[in-house]
Amino acid sequence: MTETLDHEKVLEQAARWKAEGHGVALATVIETWGSAPRPVGSQLAIRDDASFIGSVSGGCIEGDVVTRALDALETGKPEVLEYGVSDAKAWEVGLACGGRIRVFVEPVTA
Repeated sequence: MTETLDHEKVLEQAARWKAEGHGVALATVIETWGSAPRPVGSQLAIRDDASFIGSVSGGCIEGDVVTRALDALETGKPEVLEYGVSDAKAWEVGLACGGRIRVFVEPVTA
């Protein structure tokens, strides 16, 4: 699942996955500067098998966010990710839109 959905649908799906016994992480855009692909509050729910729903970037960095979310599921630790055109990683993952974003990634524990 890779479609962009509203906040409530992403959270509803995350809750369903958790109820089914999957590990689940949430990624949330917490800050943007300049030309950012998604607004603050945009979310991506990631299941332990790398399935995901929602969007934090319009696709340009989601592969990296999914990978980092799977790491967070392994470690149990949240993380703040930052992507921007001055960051070499941003060019690698395709964030060349001229903006920067910060994404909070957290495992869902309840």
